[in-house]
Amino acid sequence: MTASAPSSGNATLSYEQAGVNYDLIDPLKVAAQRAAAATAGHLSAHGFTEVKASRGESAYVVDVGPFYLASIVECLGSKALVADEMKALTGKSYYAGIAQDTIAMAVNDLITVGATPLVVQAYWAAGGSDWFGDAQRAQALVEGWKAACDTCGVAWGGGETPALAGIVEAGRIDLAASCTGIISPKSRLSVGDELAAGDAIVLLASSGIHANGLSLARKLLERLPQGYLTEVAPGLSYGEALLAPTTLYSPVTEALAKAGVVMHYCANITGHGWRKLLRHPSEMTYRIHTVPAVPPVLSFIQHHAGHDAREAYSTLNMGAGFALFVKAEDAERTVAIAKSLGVDAIVAGQVEAGPKQVVIEPINVSFGNDDLQLR
Repeated sequence: MTASAPSSGNATLSYEQAGVNYDLIDPLKVAAQRAAAATAGHLSAHGFTEVKASRGESAYVVDVGPFYLASIVECLGSKALVADEMKALTGKSYYAGIAQDTIAMAVNDLITVGATPLVVQAYWAAGGSDWFGDAQRAQALVEGWKAACDTCGVAWGGGETPALAGIVEAGRIDLAASCTGIISPKSRLSVGDELAAGDAIVLLASSGIHANGLSLARKLLERLPQGYLTEVAPGLSYGEALLAPTTLYSPVTEALAKAGVVMHYCANITGHGWRKLLRHPSEMTYRIHTVPAVPPVLSFIQHHAGHDAREAYSTLNMGAGFALFVKAEDAERTVAIAKSLGVDAIVAGQVEAGPKQVVIEPINVSFGNDDLQLR
């Protein structure tokens, strides 16, 4: 099977069929963004102002004088359901990885604006008190959460552990994290002000599906007689592959800042897949000449979901978890720094003047402005 061709025997399984319809979700997000923007004036009562360019970006930025503060809240989504099902099949706890996934959802968004993560808060909402009674699972969650905080160099400030019977399904848990960071010196702010034609596009490798596209991945079980135990590569089951923890990219962005590499813009490639490269509002063409290797689990999903390349790259990360836009002369150094930290990276393309679009030449796929209305 390949990453560019769907299986001829499988009818296409869309993300909408898996229960996620961005056409229904995005209008609410637009309305919320507009209402939120109207509240920015309240900051002036405290002597602060918002960075308007951060509205609609992955993290919100406030100017507090000598530095900027950035903040974000993100939830894990449905990946914990896979961990629960795999526990039933294998007896193993996967919640240390699930904890890393949850923190990554917040931290990887926060760093897109140039922030250094400072504090993480936890939100663990269970379907009942019994969830916390599984000592193995609970301890794995705690240990994994701390380990991820240590990797990112952040303080775990606290959190909330409500038991929400009737709201969260019994035996399940809804996980989320908020993160606050500092942008200091202010020159580290990255909201695309310096993004320009000639910039290089560096893609940092993903570890797999990360924590986006799990609704589709779980829906595929209907097509797999062996379910999560189906082999996607020698010795690797579908369930194990899905549960590979999301890569934490803050060590890379911190190392780049210390090395003097200026990030003109960043994009966390999550929901909407490679369409996230269109996130900046400027009219630019993002021409991709090299694509990363596709993790086996994503090739497997593409094949069994019957996706062509366009559908796959607009839904999944397809091997690219984070995009950095840097000066062309800094591109190879950026790759070298990422690799020195154990994160694979490639110089994937360049920014060009022209219509707003992503052109992925190796697979003959492009996305235009109409493909991503939301910033």
